[in-house]
Amino acid sequence: MINNLQQSDYVTIVFTVPETHADYVREAMGKAGAGKFENYSFCSFSTKGIGRFMPNSDAHPHIGAPGILEEVIEERIETVVLKEHLEVVIETIKTAHPYESTVIDIYPIYKIGCK
Repeated sequence: MINNLQQSDYVTIVFTVPETHADYVREAMGKAGAGKFENYSFCSFSTKGIGRFMPNSDAHPHIGAPGILEEVIEERIETVVLKEHLEVVIETIKTAHPYESTVIDIYPIYKIGCK
């Protein structure tokens, strides 16, 4: 059992992006400081899946039209970010991301998984 867990200076962020824009968003977030760990930079992990959504009548979707259910091949991107760079990285992702809104999950990392 691990006692006295302490949070790291890093967090993990996770979000999805259309496959067509994944490389662009990964590059932008890497330049903003995401994915830097020890002697490495631009580190991330991706899995592909299908995102589903239906824009409402007030939406201005990048893909699809209001009232129509859409399915888009997306990548789920995961990376680490130093907490001190988190705000800049989040804003960079939101700027580079083609959707008018996106969900970005933020998870704490404990020192056993990242310094």
